[in-house]
Amino acid sequence: MTLEDLTRVLLVGSLVMLVAVAAVRLSVRSGLPSLLIYLGIGVALGNAGAGIEFDSAAVTQILGYAALVLILAEGGLTTSWRTIRRSVAPAAVLSTVGVVVSVLVVAVAAHLLLPLSWTIAMLIGAIVTSTDAAAVFAVLREVPLPRRLSGMLEAEAGFNDAPVVILVVAFAAQAAPGGGQDAWYVLAWHAGVELAGGLAVGLTVGWLGGILLRRVAGASSALFSIGVVALTVLAYAVGSALHLSGFLATYLAALVLGNMSLPHRVAVQSFATALGWIAQIGLFVLLGLLADPFRLGDQIVAAVVIGLVLLLVARPLSVVVSTVWFGLSWREQAFLSWAGLRGAVPVVLATVPLTAGTPDTGWIFDLVFMLVVVFTLVQAPTLGWVARRLRVTEWVTAVDVDLEAVPLVEIGASVLQVTVGADSRLHGVAVFELRLPRGANVTLIVREGEGFVPAPHTTLRHGDKLLVVATSRVRARTEQRIRAVSAGGRLAGWS
Repeated sequence: MTLEDLTRVLLVGSLVMLVAVAAVRLSVRSGLPSLLIYLGIGVALGNAGAGIEFDSAAVTQILGYAALVLILAEGGLTTSWRTIRRSVAPAAVLSTVGVVVSVLVVAVAAHLLLPLSWTIAMLIGAIVTSTDAAAVFAVLREVPLPRRLSGMLEAEAGFNDAPVVILVVAFAAQAAPGGGQDAWYVLAWHAGVELAGGLAVGLTVGWLGGILLRRVAGASSALFSIGVVALTVLAYAVGSALHLSGFLATYLAALVLGNMSLPHRVAVQSFATALGWIAQIGLFVLLGLLADPFRLGDQIVAAVVIGLVLLLVARPLSVVVSTVWFGLSWREQAFLSWAGLRGAVPVVLATVPLTAGTPDTGWIFDLVFMLVVVFTLVQAPTLGWVARRLRVTEWVTAVDVDLEAVPLVEIGASVLQVTVGADSRLHGVAVFELRLPRGANVTLIVREGEGFVPAPHTTLRHGDKLLVVATSRVRARTEQRIRAVSAGGRLAGWS
């Protein structure tokens, strides 16, 4: 590469990033998932558009893994343990037992309907099973869900990459020339060891690294943010070097670091989110570049068939089998079934057979690419509607408000944003009737675009957005009280 090549790369790269940033607003307004816009940018830059030649599955896989590390790190660092704590057990079962159920169902369908050999059918089942962290995290920001459901989707998206990668690599190796056919119990043993080891590495690196950073880091929030993200990458590297699950180690290390009450929390999360966006944009554009639009149409029928089996049979069955033990209602199970979004992860994993030397598997990338595009168009824009029809939305939402100017961690305070939804019984309740615990207060109400400081007798209305300041000691009780009044009205706790 010469300096002239560098100039061209920087020119194209910076323009792509600017277009991608602008595309976020288009995505919000149109309801079209941003990942599809980024994939479209990549296709437009490829051989069918601007003429950029790129056909290296090996480079795509390497850069894809690097991007997934940053995406998982961002997901872990920005996830509240308090939010997902009750959902970890069902999410862990859904990410293991549920994955096996989905793989088997899709494999049977692929073997019977396409038809394919059992090894290739299992490989396709493993590739398309994983839900995508980037897609799930993006949608959860727009759909107001109860903590239990949002926590399950977040935790599942963070957990299930690890077992799926193990299965895909194993099946691709078995299908390659000279690959051995290990018994299912041998594969299960290796997968269990890798997952258990990845869990141990992630928790250890996250906890010890957080303690070390707290002691040695200076006052610079920028350097501290770099150190935190470096620890999440270190967890992946250590896990992979030990032939354990590096993806699981990354997510757990990030989850531990994000919930250790470390200083500069806002700066760390902002830096991780920025890296996550860069990784998502770069990954989707890269996948679009690798795709050949002249071949994609050949796999549309197979993609629709496999996608329908996955959406209507495999995913619902895996959800029922995995969550029936945890008391979820049929409405919650139905929403979880519809919310199993696919994104970059299956497309990246579709490059594994190519790099493993598995013969006659180039069409798998095209099939998975079309499946992701078609079913993301179907599922993502309808998630809000499905949630409302199933009545699993929660119109009172409380989220952290990041304030760079106020060191909230140091003063032991939290700022919550509360939205009063259309079905909330907060409507008509006066501020003093909330009976918030001592140490919590409603400091601002935004109504129809106008903000004002409420008086004790100010009455709340549908659509109001509230800022509630609470000490860390009473934050949980404050949220619990607001949710109770939203569900039961002003007499909640008395009646």
